[in-house]
Amino acid sequence: MSTILEKIAAIESEMARTQKNKATALHLGLLKARLAKLRRELITPKGGGGATGEGFDVAKTGDARIGFVGFPSVGKSTLLSNLAGVYSEVAAYEFTTLTTVPGCIKYKGAKIQLLDLPGIIEGAKDGKGRGRQVIAVARTCSLIFIVLDVLKPLQHKKLLEHELEGFGLRLNKQPPNIHFRKKDKGGINLNNTCPQSELDVETVKTILSEYKIHNADITLRYDATSDDLIDVIEGNRIYVPCIYLLNKIDQISIEELDVIYKIPHCVPISAHHKWNFDDLLEKMWEYLKLIRIYTKPKGQLPDYNAPVVLHADRTSVEDFCNKLHRSIVKEFKIALVWGSSVKHQPQKVGIDHILADEDVVQIVKKV
Repeated sequence: MSTILEKIAAIESEMARTQKNKATALHLGLLKARLAKLRRELITPKGGGGATGEGFDVAKTGDARIGFVGFPSVGKSTLLSNLAGVYSEVAAYEFTTLTTVPGCIKYKGAKIQLLDLPGIIEGAKDGKGRGRQVIAVARTCSLIFIVLDVLKPLQHKKLLEHELEGFGLRLNKQPPNIHFRKKDKGGINLNNTCPQSELDVETVKTILSEYKIHNADITLRYDATSDDLIDVIEGNRIYVPCIYLLNKIDQISIEELDVIYKIPHCVPISAHHKWNFDDLLEKMWEYLKLIRIYTKPKGQLPDYNAPVVLHADRTSVEDFCNKLHRSIVKEFKIALVWGSSVKHQPQKVGIDHILADEDVVQIVKKV
């Protein structure tokens, strides 16, 4: 393990020493590819799967999962206790929480699982202080809350982003718009749909040769960087929305609060005094991109208390049926829909119809 860490440290120091210009772009691309490969080895060692840390694997329940990530003693456990009513040990010393503590809240009819993860420290991505297990759990979340101390937010924010990105998590980013396909012969075929400032054929070939890929089709649909290309080749990157929670706002002035409110993806809160929780929950709902569909049994009023919650990427009638029960699709005839996704109230629709938030659906089965 130490040899991999030493290799990573050597490459990082060489990258820090190298000037960035056109002449060194090729060399830097090669170093970035080597660094990504070493990081992957660090996450998944070549030997069989190692033992999991005790208490880290928590069963996934509810419609979405949110992980609290932050340095020790920024108020993650207080926030979980006050949001979900679950007791997570709170004390004035660091590293009070040593394992994952789960909690659950109901918001707008959706069950959302909250995970209070142990504090991570600088160097977590290299295996320091339980960091790898913490970040591994963070990879399974639908949304990440990065909890920061409002008195020292910015350096902490940069360090945490660096730790999570080193582990293959990409915060508030879209997957790169790069088409990449391996083939058996024909060499490297690179197509651009727009001018490229960083990647040319030589740089792409150098990065691919580091992965022992000599035949591939690549289409760059925007001005991409070598990091984007490496993310696509690695294929194990996870793109997660993230909200920065600036905790302990009871210790700053109103003027400072006005400035903090302008930072994107940020919500200032006070976990101890329960300030601004409604704003936090509203933003959480917006970032989770969930929609609610109400069911209507034949001849009865719709059930508005228990919506079926779907993710905004999968909102067809078929997804709705599968969420209820797998067998419904086989017996499906038509669906009657009331709501904003149809012109007429009600309207008969097929299995491919896309539903909107707060639609009411009645399913008609084959006789």
